[in-house]
Amino acid sequence: MKITNVEAIWLRVPALDQPCEWGEDALIVRIHTDAGLIGIGETDSSPAVVKALIETPSSHETCQGLRQLLAGENPLEIDRLWKKMYRGTDYVGRRGAAIHAISALDIALWDIAGQFYGVPLHTLLGGKHRDRIAAYGTFLPRSDDAGNRQLVRVLLEQGFRSVKVGGGTFGDNPIEDRSIIRVLRDVGNDIQLQIDLVGRWRNYTHALEQCEALREFNLNWIEEPLPSDDTFGLARLVQTTGMRVSGGEGLATRHEFQQFLDDTAPAIIQPDITRCGGISEMRHIYELARTRGVQLVPHGFSTGILLAATAHFLASTETGDLIEYSQSESPLFRRLVKNLLPFRDGYVQVPDAPGLGVVLDEEVLEQYRVRQ
Repeated sequence: MKITNVEAIWLRVPALDQPCEWGEDALIVRIHTDAGLIGIGETDSSPAVVKALIETPSSHETCQGLRQLLAGENPLEIDRLWKKMYRGTDYVGRRGAAIHAISALDIALWDIAGQFYGVPLHTLLGGKHRDRIAAYGTFLPRSDDAGNRQLVRVLLEQGFRSVKVGGGTFGDNPIEDRSIIRVLRDVGNDIQLQIDLVGRWRNYTHALEQCEALREFNLNWIEEPLPSDDTFGLARLVQTTGMRVSGGEGLATRHEFQQFLDDTAPAIIQPDITRCGGISEMRHIYELARTRGVQLVPHGFSTGILLAATAHFLASTETGDLIEYSQSESPLFRRLVKNLLPFRDGYVQVPDAPGLGVVLDEEVLEQYRVRQ
């Protein structure tokens, strides 16, 4: 079996000259083979940049386009191909967008392998430890207390017992943040509640002050309170606040995660399977976390492709018992995957179809496809 083509498909809901919010754009890949099998993957990154990295012609040995690197190869040789892509993009990659592109392609290769062998991806990864995974709902806050109160009530009615708020302007105004969290806690006094600052707290001193101001709300974790590069500040915060600090959604490869773990000692790391290097690299990152006694709770706020890949991966691990479930109303989350993994009674069911088991809605794909 040989790879015959690699499609990089840019999807976007708003027009190119209009603002774009989380979940409103995506980069989907399809790897075609001469056996008729097609692997699907995605990355939550800058679609235009990743598309260029896949489609660019070769410049020299360590500056090549990913499509050219995969052409004619056996898609079942996943580890060798990952290393070939990593080596072949050394000048433009090693971290960041090039790893995001490799992540999408790696997921698609695993999808092909599962289809070829007729087993779900979690079987290829060593076996299924659980049939369902507890899920928490992530949402962007509304602009008023009534809206946030109603939003949380709806989540509770759906069965969520764990929620996370972040994005929008959350983290910019401590008074508004406190008001939002108080509303959420008043409605759901007994739920797990976590917050995502997206690195917006200014420095260690400011972050410590905010942690103290929010301590009464019994937060499950505080996500990315400071930029990932502020390892000194993050390490001090972990040591002094007494609250669980998490981060890492923007990091790529085991090398960045090893440094992040060693330098900051977070309670939780949150690699995104579509950014960190795909399923292949996620396995290495999980082992790093496990040997350090750190919980791994993957980031996942994009399409149903990411959701399926994350569910397969977590099911194959001994400790993967919590998954993020986007509350985006974007059609790219709600409708792109026809068989989107449903949330029921606090859990996401682990899929058992061969490969990822993802079926794309071609009408949605064509409706939001960017053509240039």
